Amino acid sequence: MPERYHIGMKIKESGVALSHIVEIGENLAALSARTGAEYLRLNRGINSVVNIDLREVIAGIDFNTAQMQTYPPGRGFAALRDAINAEYFGGESSRDNLLIVPGAMNGLDLLAQSVDIERLYLPVYYWGCYFKLLTIRGVQRAEYPSLDRLESMIPRLTGCGVLICDPGNPLGQKYDDARLLALLRKLDAAGVTVFFDSPYRRVFRDATDTFYREIRPLRNVAIVESFSKSMGLSGQRIGFIHTTDPGLYAELEKRTMYTNNGVNAFAQTLVLRLLTTPEGRRAVADFKAATVRDIGLNIAYLKENGLLATEFYRESMPVGIFAIVDRSEKELLEHRIGSVSLDFFTRDAALAGYASRFSRICVSVPHTKFREFFDPLVRR
Repeated sequence: MPERYHIGMKIKESGVALSHIVEIGENLAALSARTGAEYLRLNRGINSVVNIDLREVIAGIDFNTAQMQTYPPGRGFAALRDAINAEYFGGESSRDNLLIVPGAMNGLDLLAQSVDIERLYLPVYYWGCYFKLLTIRGVQRAEYPSLDRLESMIPRLTGCGVLICDPGNPLGQKYDDARLLALLRKLDAAGVTVFFDSPYRRVFRDATDTFYREIRPLRNVAIVESFSKSMGLSGQRIGFIHTTDPGLYAELEKRTMYTNNGVNAFAQTLVLRLLTTPEGRRAVADFKAATVRDIGLNIAYLKENGLLATEFYRESMPVGIFAIVDRSEKELLEHRIGSVSLDFFTRDAALAGYASRFSRICVSVPHTKFREFFDPLVRR
């Protein structure tokens, strides 16, 4: 009988590893299972002060409709895009500038695929997924040290793109809106592509916020938004891209059609009801009120007890949902607090040693639970 040989598939390797943050979470779960002790998982980027209460909202959804049980439109439900225009842009944009995507990460990936740029400039401390996404897509990257320095770099940014995340990840910093708007206008006027990634803004703001209306006319600025943080819907994987560049919109529409073939009909229906019905608006308002209250209390606690690494907020304000603390990942773990070492969030070798002294934590957890774990650390 002839010997059989198994030849595996030839793989196009991505060149990236699986998420280190997920790995930290798995290690914490294993430690908890082995010791029986509770660990506070502040390594995750999830609002967990409270869950959004969806019972009333879901009760009004008819799951037996054609809209719910057939392929959704490639651009997303027209009614949802109209509702987003009303809520986020004061009705001053158009459904034809909005594309529903399965989460902001997918939206950023679509932009990285679609825009022809020499390289994308990232903040010197940035979410690790940016780097991995760009690596997979073959997009070169560079860093800018601060918004002040970014403005001075504009003359040499021709043909490149810039990613701005505000409020930020990993620092949880918020820049002054007037200053940020002035910078965006200068970048747009210079023809620099901007990916404005802002999944955390609407945790702290509502429909009275006019910032998106102000940047709406900027053709070189693409906004990427998510309902994961502002509505507590990480599990639904839904967000949107806004662009006033018709060429970019057309390309994004084609790529999302042949990548996603539409976004989950239930998730779209749920967000639509959260934006437009009395019970939906009430559920979102209650979720945000509890979340913002405890985030504020937790940041104040860090400040009062000398734990907040204030050197990272000289040009900005710490607002959450993340914060940088003046303790290492190892030291926090000794107190059963999960975190991510800040050196994970930079590729600047000159900063790595310094950054390893600090950790990123998610401050969007119940204040009483936060104090339960941090009080022993403070009393040491």
